[in-house]
Order: sequence, then C-alpha cells, then structure tokens
Amino acid sequence: MKLALGPILYYWDRDTVLKFYEEMAGAPVDIIYLGETVCSRRHLLRLQDYLDMAERLAAAGKEVVLSTQTLIESENDLKTLRKLADNRDFRVEANDMGAVRLLANKMPFVAGSTLNIYNPQTLDMLAGMGATRWVIPVEMSHEALVAVLHNSQSKPETEVFAYGRLPLAFSARCFTARHYNLQKDDCQFKCLDYEDGLTLKTREGQPFLNLNGIQTQSALVYNLIGELDTLQSAGIDVVRISPQAHHTGKILQLFHECMEQRLAPAQALSQIGGLMPAASCNGYWYGKPGLDFIRDKQPAA
Repeated sequence: MKLALGPILYYWDRDTVLKFYEEMAGAPVDIIYLGETVCSRRHLLRLQDYLDMAERLAAAGKEVVLSTQTLIESENDLKTLRKLADNRDFRVEANDMGAVRLLANKMPFVAGSTLNIYNPQTLDMLAGMGATRWVIPVEMSHEALVAVLHNSQSKPETEVFAYGRLPLAFSARCFTARHYNLQKDDCQFKCLDYEDGLTLKTREGQPFLNLNGIQTQSALVYNLIGELDTLQSAGIDVVRISPQAHHTGKILQLFHECMEQRLAPAQALSQIGGLMPAASCNGYWYGKPGLDFIRDKQPAA
C-alpha cells in the first residue's frame, strides 16, 4: 500500500502552508494532493503557487496530484477548474462531475470521494473515462467496498480516507460566517481563526460536528490505523491522511511504520492518541454509526 497526504481542508495563512509543504517534502509519504477544495474565497495562495509547490515536491520524489474545488459556484471557479484540467504535468483529482467532463478521455485522473461512487457500474463508467484511481466515499463500509471491488470489471487503484476529520457535506452557505452573523461574501475570513475548524457541540456539551466554512466535518477524527491489515487484505492500494494543524508529520510516520510492520497497530493506536485534535472514530468502516469507535473487531468479509 502507498501512503497519501490529502489536500489541506482548512484555511491557513500563506507562510504556514509553504512551511508545511517544505516539511512534507521529507516526510514518509508517497502521494501529495495539492489545492483548494473547499472555498474559492480562500485565496492567499493562487494556482501558480500550487503549481510551484507541485514541482518542488515532485523533485523530492513525491507523486503530486492537483485537487479541484468540490462546489463550483462562479465563473472564476470554472476558470480555475479549466486551468487545472489543462495542465499537462500533474494528474488531477476530480471532485465534481464538471471536472470529470473536462478531464474525461483527455488525461488520466483520480475520482475523488465526493463523486459518490457506491456501485461497480459507476466505478466502471468512470474508469472508462480515464479514472486510474478512485477514493471511496468516506462513509462506505468495508463490506460495501468489498462488494464493489468484487463486481467491478475495471481495476483502478482504490484509495481510502484513513485519518482525519471526515468531510461530510458541502453547502452554498458558509456556516463559520453564520456563526458570527456575517454574510458569506463578507465573512472577514473567519476560517483563519480556526486552524482545525470550529467544533459544534450538543446541548449536553458533546462534540457533534466541525464547521469549516461551507464544509461540515465530523467532530471526531476518523482513524483506521488499527485496521491497516484489513485494508490491505481488502485490496486497498492507497491510504489517505488528511492534514491537521499540528503533528501531521508524526501521524504519517506512525502510519508508515505500521505499513512496514515495524510497529504493531495496537501500539500505533496507543501512540497516536496524544497527537490528535479530538478522539477517534471508525464506525463507518464497520457499517455502524460514524461516531462509534470499535476495537478488536474484524469487519464482515
């Protein structure tokens, strides 16, 4: 299996992002996804900045993939999407069907998780259009994934979101701005104040969701480091780590050591707890409520 680093889902200042990817150039990760996938108002870095970073990371031996925005809302969003699709140096992760249309039968691409591929027919269709890798929907269970792979005629690489707050939904409305009673177009870039998103709690004080601009995430951190053996036996080719504000390099190192069998999953699970911004969950993988965290249980084959 290969280890991938997903695109940064939060809004960090320019210097922080540049420093982060300087560190990632030396991290034990095979694939790095770059780009703004959440909100077009986050423009401290431009497309050319990402292309420059892509060249530096490629020179460091990383496979670089450029990720497209998930929710296209304006002509400017379309212009950026077309430029990404027209680049000839790096593979593109298509996160909506508009991106697929621009990439289909022109260049190999990655089918992102927000394309919602739930059956072998859809997977085969996208593979026929040029998808060489697909990222499973974040709520897909092990059992459902095995069924898709078993019945699919095509064999693109399969990637699983294995660590990070789960991106659950996108909306045209900005919930972070609404928290401050601000209009979306006058949000004052409040997302910059929340390096790992804004946690929403229930009336009982329990973490429930995480607000990240127009994106709604899980409050808990999806964590499959204890399931790496099962992932490999299921035929997974790539496991994805979603960047967080602190300790991403250490998280990657733990996954890397587990994948090389230099560290037992139980030990890694114990060590990773102190590096996480919130508690673990893994319920979706077992076909259970996403908030659940299940230990020492093998999913159904």
